[in-house]
Amino acid sequence: MKTIKTILILTFGILLFNACESDLNVLPQDKISKDDFLSNGRYASEVVNSAYNQMLNFEMYSFAWIGMTSITSDDGDKGSSSGDAGTDKDKLDNLAFDPTLRSFNDIWKQRYSGIYRCNEGIYYLGQVNLESTLKARYIGELKFLRAMFYFDLVRCFGGVPVVADKIDFKNEELVNQVVYTRKTKDETYTQIEKDLNDAIIVLPAKYGSADVGRATKGAAQGLLSKVYLYQEKWSNAFSMAGNVIDSKQYNLLVNYGDVWREVGENGPESLFEIQATLGKGVQGYTDVQSGRGTPDYGWGFNTPTVNLANAYESGDKRRAATIIFTGQILWDGFQTPTTGWTNPMYNYKAYQSRTAETWDDNKGETAKNVRLLKYSDVLLIRAESAFQIGNTGEALKQVNKIRTRAGLDTLTTVTLSQIYKERRLEMAMEHDRWFDIVRTGQASTAMSAVGQVFITGKHELFPIPEEQITLSKGMLTQNPNY
Repeated sequence: MKTIKTILILTFGILLFNACESDLNVLPQDKISKDDFLSNGRYASEVVNSAYNQMLNFEMYSFAWIGMTSITSDDGDKGSSSGDAGTDKDKLDNLAFDPTLRSFNDIWKQRYSGIYRCNEGIYYLGQVNLESTLKARYIGELKFLRAMFYFDLVRCFGGVPVVADKIDFKNEELVNQVVYTRKTKDETYTQIEKDLNDAIIVLPAKYGSADVGRATKGAAQGLLSKVYLYQEKWSNAFSMAGNVIDSKQYNLLVNYGDVWREVGENGPESLFEIQATLGKGVQGYTDVQSGRGTPDYGWGFNTPTVNLANAYESGDKRRAATIIFTGQILWDGFQTPTTGWTNPMYNYKAYQSRTAETWDDNKGETAKNVRLLKYSDVLLIRAESAFQIGNTGEALKQVNKIRTRAGLDTLTTVTLSQIYKERRLEMAMEHDRWFDIVRTGQASTAMSAVGQVFITGKHELFPIPEEQITLSKGMLTQNPNY
């Protein structure tokens, strides 16, 4: 069931840092008044859905996100044709990061638009006449989403402005103090942890069919384990990942290839994914990454690197489920051309079948859910944190679960580099690789292997978008060496 995909978009206005005052009306007057909303709980779900809906935007988890998280890394090349820069994806591919690049600004603006929706929703839900358990759950869902948006921001830019309350935008002093003043990375993570811990208390372990796809306790615990991992809070990451495992709500799918197919949507391996339907999908996600040329399946960006293709062991089932090669028969029977496509490889995880899955010939908004948090990710978080605290037995146990599903022999001992490798291959083309090589100190070596120079002291963070610094009249500070 994809029940939250039929989402009402207009419940909340979108806050961009350059929004004018007239754009800040929360409840459109042609829809419902604030009094109507506060007196009638039936509108509450629409408020929450507006925050989920934010994730469908093209600038949110599509082209810019693909560029910054995958094309930058040793897993992905720009792809497409030599003359198509994809606005700035050629520069991202070459690590030519510049504060004026559109992708950086898109990611910044869209995350804060989502955070605004969450903040407004939390404020008004706090006043609405609604059954207390349901009210707490809705607020918990919004806190989960707000934490996820801030996690994206802190991984990209480091410490950022932390706006966690409804803001009076007529109060210039408050805006300057909150909206245009960066917090430290630690302070940003403190807000993320608080939101997730609050969400864990009130979110259910699972939903009935009518609400499948909403944030759950396991999603909040899984994301929190990842947040701890990024901060090297190893014991906390180990314990929180263990909570997800011990819940017995999740499991690995038997076939790795099913994880990103329609059959695997909202399945036992999924903790959280963006819900999509025909005509209301993640805008451009499939189209941007599909085969370019004849037949015309898409734009052809974010192609797997030869380095990634060569990283798999012989017999690793994940390779064939991750990379589309020209001249092969795909799982649905489609024969990829031996000539006619611009690039020799494409991202299989972005593929949507025209014959065996839901399809209406709209490449721009397919019904493909985008996975943001998976059980295999949690197992690898458990393995890495276990190794770091000296529990190599537990690390080996979790890594061998991953390897067994991949069709590989189990290991008898495990090293940190082996855990990193399993993480790369398990999560390949899933928008974690850049962050992983940066946080683990592998970036310089990894990027050198694909002919790119990672500048230590600079490339660990993306630049704060120049447009945002200008709008703040210089109050937003730039990251080092930009």
